[in-house]
Amino acid sequence: MKSSYFPAGIFIAAASVSGCSPDNSAEARSVAVSSAAPAAQIAPEATTSPAAAHLFVTAAAGNSARYRIREQLVKVDLPNDAVGVTSGVTGVIATDAKGNIIPGESKFTVDVTTLKSDRDRRDGFVQKRVLETDKYPTVTFVPTAVRGVSLPLPKSGTKALEVDGNLTVRDQTHPVTWKVTARFDASGVSGSAATAFTFASFAIDQPRVPVVLSVGDTIKLEMDFSMIPKK
Repeated sequence: MKSSYFPAGIFIAAASVSGCSPDNSAEARSVAVSSAAPAAQIAPEATTSPAAAHLFVTAAAGNSARYRIREQLVKVDLPNDAVGVTSGVTGVIATDAKGNIIPGESKFTVDVTTLKSDRDRRDGFVQKRVLETDKYPTVTFVPTAVRGVSLPLPKSGTKALEVDGNLTVRDQTHPVTWKVTARFDASGVSGSAATAFTFASFAIDQPRVPVVLSVGDTIKLEMDFSMIPKK
């Protein structure tokens, strides 16, 4: 894959997902909301979390997150995607007895200091200039609601889901919706998730460098996940 040194990327993980029509997809709604205004801080609610009836945690293997950004390089005829990946993903989802997510006890964390693409110079730019990992070594996602599945969870099969929540990058928090494809079996749930937003959503300057003709304004985040019930 041909790629430049300077795309930016950000991610986080979810644990159950969905699919929609192109005009009303979770990704389209997320980008539309994100483009409307710069991100604002979302104050945590001062409420007491109910006791968790069900807990799912990330398994020891099978979890990764990546960014994907469209770019057009100088002296290259066609645009391509710049992709950076990390396996440093941990998380927990807690629900009450009715299957409602408990935000105060649910959280995913991505170690963005371990992001790796196919270019060391790009990785350094992302670490130092885009994510400022010396100050903000992690990106977090707090899920608040899931649609498309209910308790008891299926023991087999695949479902399309949506997960809403708050994504925090550097010191900015913004609501996003993930569309998820979840696969259920006796050991837990695995699958993939995706969302999208703009650079402006998190007050990040869109990269402008000589070796790149253009960088897409939309950042796509993708995740592969594997979650198991905590006994």
